[in-house]
Parts: sequence; structure tokens; C-alpha cells
Amino acid sequence: MKIGIIGLPNEESFKNAAEKGLEFLEFCINVNSNIEEFINSIDLIKQWIEKYDVSVGSIGRWGSDRIDSKGNVNKDELEISYKLIDAASELNCQNFVCGCNYIHELSYYENCQAAIEYFTKLLEYGNSKGVNISTYNCNWNNFVDNEMAWTIIHGYLKDLGIKFDPSHSRYAGRDYLKEMRDWGDRFYHVHIKGSLMIDGERLDDPPAGLDQTDWGTFMAILYSKNYKGGLSIEPHSHVWKGELGSKGIDFTINLLKTLIFK
Repeated sequence: MKIGIIGLPNEESFKNAAEKGLEFLEFCINVNSNIEEFINSIDLIKQWIEKYDVSVGSIGRWGSDRIDSKGNVNKDELEISYKLIDAASELNCQNFVCGCNYIHELSYYENCQAAIEYFTKLLEYGNSKGVNISTYNCNWNNFVDNEMAWTIIHGYLKDLGIKFDPSHSRYAGRDYLKEMRDWGDRFYHVHIKGSLMIDGERLDDPPAGLDQTDWGTFMAILYSKNYKGGLSIEPHSHVWKGELGSKGIDFTINLLKTLIFK
């Protein structure tokens, strides 16, 4: 397993990752991002990869509408996904992460059919480019974040992976360890983000290791599933910012190093 971090596609991110001894960066080119700006920076990113010896471990897109109100594939969004898969391929990145929105005017079955159609297109395209496709287990404009959806959609699409983050399961009231036990063999990418709940309510996303997640058991299950992918640190706290945030990242890195056997 390799340790990396989510960052912006700029030189500062590569420099900071290298200084902290991290092996990869993850880029989230989300619904409000400038796609063309990212695509046009690919040649620069290649230079930074070589300069800092930090690879790109995952490229993802959160929040966008993949399916229209009638259950049809959004062709514009499909083309954006193809462009990001092309970018991943160019950067020798093996992971593209996305989700699928839910159309409330349609039945759950119809939504699953639409999602399967969308992901099938991505899997076919990704396979031609050497890039794996995963769904994220976050509910940001995405219903493919739980075992019911995975049973139908991933049960049908055998090559569709899962990007797993235990904090999303915890905040949704699900058992993240059970989900790992039952679905860990489909994990292609993992986010490392702390979660803290008091009186049943979310308080903060502190650095992993200073939260309530059982990271030892978490890692033991990954080992039991022969997981060899990335562990991508996601700084996501409104408290841990600036110098404190940097120290929190260092704390998480040191924790992960004690749990990874090289």
C-alpha cells in the first residue's frame, strides 16, 4: 500500500507531498472545476511527477449529473468523464472515481438501470485506456454509496470498483467494518479521513488517528482483502487548518507508517 494525499493540480502540491515523503497525489476535478484548465496542465503535471518523484494515484469527479431527468445518460458529462480518463491514462494513473445522481421521478430499479448504462460506458472506455473505474461511497449527488446499490450495480458490473472512505459510512449510520468485510475485495482506492461524532451528530473531521475510527482494525481488514492500492489522506476539517493542519497531516502519515509493512 502507498500513502498519498488529495491536492490541487499545481507544483506546490507536488512539492509539499515530496517534503512529507508521500508517494502520490489525488486530484478531484469536481462539478465546479475548470476541466479545460486541468486538461491543459497535463504536460506540466508530467514534469512535476518527474521532478518530485510523486505520482498521480487517482483522478475523480464528484457532484455532477450523469443522468438526466428521464434516465438518459448525460452526454456532456460522459465526454468530461472520458477526458478525465484520458488524462489519467496519460499520467499513468490507474484510477478514475465518480458517482451517479438519483432521479426521484424514476423508480430505484430504473435509477440502477441508468447507472449501469453509464458505468458500462466508462468501464469500456477505461479498459481501452488502462484505467480502472470506481464509485465513491459519498452521497454528494450520488446514490451508489451503500450495500444495496453495490449489490445490484457492482453485482452486475464485475469490474466496477469502490472508492471507500469510512467517515461516510459512519456519518450515514452504517457499519464501515461490515462494509469492508463484505465489499473490501472491490476496493480500488481508499480515502483516509477522520470522523468525530458527539451525541449522534457530526462534530468535525479531525486527522485520522485523532478521531473515532478503528484504524488498526481498518488496516487489518484491508490486509485480509489483499488490498494493494493507495491510502489517500483527505484533509477535511474546518479546525485543522494552516500550521495545525500540517501537523495533523504529519500525525496521520506517521500513524499510517506504523500500520504499513514494507
